[in-house]
Amino acid sequence: MAKVLEKGQIEAALKDLPGWRHEEDALVKTFKLKGFSGAVAFIVRVGFECQKANHHPELSNIYNKVTLRFTTHSEGGVVTENDVAIARTIERIL
Repeated sequence: MAKVLEKGQIEAALKDLPGWRHEEDALVKTFKLKGFSGAVAFIVRVGFECQKANHHPELSNIYNKVTLRFTTHSEGGVVTENDVAIARTIERIL
């Protein structure tokens, strides 16, 4: 069971996550990559990291842009410490 975060805790976490935002009970960021192949490679890398963490994002891709949306479905679709942790992991792999 993941710890559900309050609005203030989410805002504090976002200070260390440039470009991420709290939107509709999720952490969201759009990444602009080098072309379509760069976007697909990024999606694959994110997929492996998320699988290791047993966390599965909602994602979308339009050409060179990938949007990730992290929310913890098992907690009712809210932001938890697991969402913050995986967002930090994604930032490190860039």
